[in-house]
Amino acid sequence: KQCLKKCIFNMKKILITGGSGTLVKGFIEKYYNKFEFYNYSRNEEKQSDLKRDFPNINNIIGSVEDSHTLNITYSKINPDIVIHCAAMKHINIAEENSIECCKINIIGSINIIESSIEYGVPITIGISSDKSCDPSGVYGQSKYLMERCFVEANSDKFKFACCRFANITFSNGSVLPFWLKLKKENKPLKLTEPKMNRLFFSIKETSEILNKSINICENNEGGFILTKKVKSVNMMDLAKYISDNIEIVGPRLGEKLNETLITVKELDKTFLIEDDYIIIKKENNISGNKLKKELNSLNSEKMNSDDIKKMLE
Repeated sequence: KQCLKKCIFNMKKILITGGSGTLVKGFIEKYYNKFEFYNYSRNEEKQSDLKRDFPNINNIIGSVEDSHTLNITYSKINPDIVIHCAAMKHINIAEENSIECCKINIIGSINIIESSIEYGVPITIGISSDKSCDPSGVYGQSKYLMERCFVEANSDKFKFACCRFANITFSNGSVLPFWLKLKKENKPLKLTEPKMNRLFFSIKETSEILNKSINICENNEGGFILTKKVKSVNMMDLAKYISDNIEIVGPRLGEKLNETLITVKELDKTFLIEDDYIIIKKENNISGNKLKKELNSLNSEKMNSDDIKKMLE
């Protein structure tokens, strides 16, 4: 018992904003016994579900837009690491609610930066999206600004970094559970555009990238964006693998045919490091080969039928 108490006492504390989402739940599950987790979010139902899955989780009700409650939370917990995942994530909703999107994704992110500095948090990681690359919509622009703010906030004393992901398999709002549900109900799969290609990250990959970013910051490196090479899939091929009953409904507001993970403009500061990790950093002090071409869902390696089967499983 004394050994267990000592182990728990020595655990680093991680404060996660929006910690009841699929992405971070995968990270919590993988590192449940390594860290002491605190979830700061505003959905009571999802917090209850998270508590059932992970009894040792500490839930706090709050919004990242509310700097007062955020500061109180920081002062009480005194976290060693902050993972900022809370955001408005749906493209079409962000397009129709620009002000609210900016409040959450931009002002909320700045609140996190200011609180982390004010309360001396050594490492703060922001969760970003491929939509931040060459953004054309409100959501993408908000994530682009979030990345810029986090990289700018980095210092010798306080490390800030971002993880950039694309579509995450079976996350909240993902097309995969939606399509499988329609298939089960014998309804047509709703596909926006047959020529659309998308990059997919597994929950395992997102957890590994997030943990890798923490490890890099612990080695006194910050001010970077971290991602990984993943395969893409044509959405018509994916739909056909699930069902022959497909209905074309047209692109949603702000949706593109292809998504970009690394833009041409970023190539001069983008490096490949171990195990296909990709790091974007202003300073050329990274040991690794530079990425030679833009990485997007059109030119990346394509999933075959075995890859699609594995993803669905």
